[in-house]
Amino acid sequence: MDQKENLHLWGGRFAKETDKLVLDFHSSISFDQRLYKQDIRGSQAHARMLGDQGIISREEAARLIRGLEDVLTDIQQGKAVFSVEAEDIHMNVETLLIAKVGDVGKKVHTARSRNDQVALDARMYAKEEILQCQKLLLALIRTMLDLARDHAEWVMPGFTHLQIAQPITLGHHLMAYVAMFQRDHGRLEDCLKRADVMPLGSGALAGTTYPLNRHQVAEELGFSAVSENSLDGVSDRDYMVEFLSAASLIMVHLSRLSEEIILWASQEWAFIELDDAYSTGSSIMPQKKNPDVAELIRGKSGRVIGDLMGTLTMLKGLPLAYNKDMQEDKEAFFDAMETVQKCLLVMAPLLGTAAFRRERMRQSAAKGFSNATDLADYLVGRGMAFRDAHHVVGTLVGQCASSGRNLEDLSLGEMAAALPESLKDGFMSAEAAEAYIGASVYDALKLENVVGRRMVYGGTAPAEVRAAAARAEAWLEARETL
Repeated sequence: MDQKENLHLWGGRFAKETDKLVLDFHSSISFDQRLYKQDIRGSQAHARMLGDQGIISREEAARLIRGLEDVLTDIQQGKAVFSVEAEDIHMNVETLLIAKVGDVGKKVHTARSRNDQVALDARMYAKEEILQCQKLLLALIRTMLDLARDHAEWVMPGFTHLQIAQPITLGHHLMAYVAMFQRDHGRLEDCLKRADVMPLGSGALAGTTYPLNRHQVAEELGFSAVSENSLDGVSDRDYMVEFLSAASLIMVHLSRLSEEIILWASQEWAFIELDDAYSTGSSIMPQKKNPDVAELIRGKSGRVIGDLMGTLTMLKGLPLAYNKDMQEDKEAFFDAMETVQKCLLVMAPLLGTAAFRRERMRQSAAKGFSNATDLADYLVGRGMAFRDAHHVVGTLVGQCASSGRNLEDLSLGEMAAALPESLKDGFMSAEAAEAYIGASVYDALKLENVVGRRMVYGGTAPAEVRAAAARAEAWLEARETL
């Protein structure tokens, strides 16, 4: 074997060596080497099928399979050296195989192209890593579900426009993220179905004249289906885009949660104390305890969204079938996969080790007049029109805001004084007006009662939070045992 043939297994057509600048620019081994296991397993299944089909002898197939196993061992033990001149993981593995078994190694590429080979490797990688993403999502959901149950009765303010709106429970708030991450898990499940299609046998684009048994290879490699069209088989990257979309949504959800953790950990909010092991300090300010982990997760969301946008843009103008542009899919795919997994991995213990401050959250809910709507509803229950009740409560909130009090601090007389003149004229005395309000108003204003009355399915009442947690537990257990 001469030097040129060793370096470029495709080089028969060329009379001139590839420029070093082009080699460096063209090569993908720096990032696609992580596909070595998939490439070797796929080649072993392909060789076995070639032998079974009589395309090569069974003895040759056996030598190829053993040689590939030796190459795998060398790579795992750090003995193999990858070459930029061999361009990618596929040709590097083949070069290493030929060095192991001699000329018979050249037969491993019979009836396939690098086009369907890389499509196979990427799908095998996707299947394995999507399952890992799902596993990490389940671990995060488990952490949040346990926290939600433990804090089902802890009152905190709920917000709209980042202004205190109505009281909820911490458990209810956490269950909102459980619902988001459950949907994320479902999106990954759907993506996995699309990735679970075996493309080998598509050749460069048109299939092959060899009598392949594609279904045998698919079965050995654990695929549930074989691609239906050879052009589509080598040029489809839909499942990558689908994963990148699902990954972007995961990161958006993690980013929103991170944003709230960052706010909650600030001195102004002080809802949460992050564990020292998941916080950092300042090089100049000794008092600082920074939520850097949450900030990094928030920042990395843009990175994954960028991976999605880059891949969509790369694909949008490509004619069928394979084009070298598609080499750009893998760095974005690998980066998003790795980023999502790292963020999921660290978020679970970040939350699990945090300490929530019950009294601080309740005080915030009380000071923000989060029970104002319930006072209006209470007055409606006493016979007042809602618009009148809304006006009365708004007046009382204004009085409390100027005097530094909460609604439940007002006397019955103060509440009665805010009633509409048309209504007050009907009372014979101030006592009668106070009786109209009724002492039961204070039970209606108590924050624990405010959240406890929201018993609608999916509401914030502790009983409903526990019911939602039970449903999520059943969903989680069904997937943890798979």
